[in-house]
Amino acid sequence: MYVKICGLSEPEHVATAVAAGADAIGFVMTRSPRRIAPERAAELAALVPAHVLTVGVFRGEDPEAVRAAALTSGVRAVQLHGRHPHGDFTALKDLGVRLVRAVDAQADLRCGAYDEDLLIVDAPHAGSGEPWHWAAVRGRPSGRWMLAGGLDPANVTEAIAAADPWGVDVSSGVETAPGVKDSALIEAFLRAVRGAGRG
Repeated sequence: MYVKICGLSEPEHVATAVAAGADAIGFVMTRSPRRIAPERAAELAALVPAHVLTVGVFRGEDPEAVRAAALTSGVRAVQLHGRHPHGDFTALKDLGVRLVRAVDAQADLRCGAYDEDLLIVDAPHAGSGEPWHWAAVRGRPSGRWMLAGGLDPANVTEAIAAADPWGVDVSSGVETAPGVKDSALIEAFLRAVRGAGRG
């Protein structure tokens, strides 16, 4: 089971996520309580070993703004959240990074339909931290896709059983307040996922 811990902003939480076995770490560089500058993302990304994917998260920015932030931060993947047109992904193909498309369950759920490498299926209200009807997407997404939205250490096993995803993505579910990550929760989340019998 592939695990992405998103919205990290402190070195200690990056270190915890890496040590606990995260496969990907997300840095939010768009409007959000978790937003950090590309320069800060570069500092944090430098702490991440090569086997863990670093992801820059964007929502609504034009491709040139995304390109500039990605180059400054040095992330190895770019995530476009929301209903970005296919052209935005095409415009970023030459960056040489992995592309991640994050959408709600009403979108095209075929991974690769927009030339992306990974797909995230999120809650109808992304960032709310509220659980949603995970089972409704079971069997619909194709390829490498991650379930997101309302996941936390207590419910991620249930969510995996309900939706049968390739991976999971968490942000607010490992926080004590908006944008404030907690190392114990990060560790608990990864333990729960690994204990689900899929990894």
